[in-house]
Amino acid sequence: MMRILGILAIAACCAVIGVPEADARGPAPSTPVIAASRLPAEAQKTLALIRNGGPFPYLRDGAVFGNRERLLPQKPRVYYHEYTVKTPGVATRGARRIICGGDVAALNECYYTDDHYQSFRRIRR
Repeated sequence: MMRILGILAIAACCAVIGVPEADARGPAPSTPVIAASRLPAEAQKTLALIRNGGPFPYLRDGAVFGNRERLLPQKPRVYYHEYTVKTPGVATRGARRIICGGDVAALNECYYTDDHYQSFRRIRR
């Protein structure tokens, strides 16, 4: 009983002084940032399509991104959606993607990968 009261006291103290609670799913990974203006032209075009709701050139664009690599902050399963960034000279979808979370059209939380989910950079508008 004393242990529970001690834990509650610590939690209350942290809330009062503004210490964020630890996420039960683990800490959010540290992600490098890239300005939207520094993205390849094809990625900037994809961002414009996302903002405007399409039309998208690939059937998989807008599909739920599962974040199985756990390189992005942990969110509910349907939070993230993926969009293809065309790669010049490549006949397939290639490795480049933009992943957006939440209200995707708002572009508030989007990430760019050019190595098929091995690494991400958060897009700053």
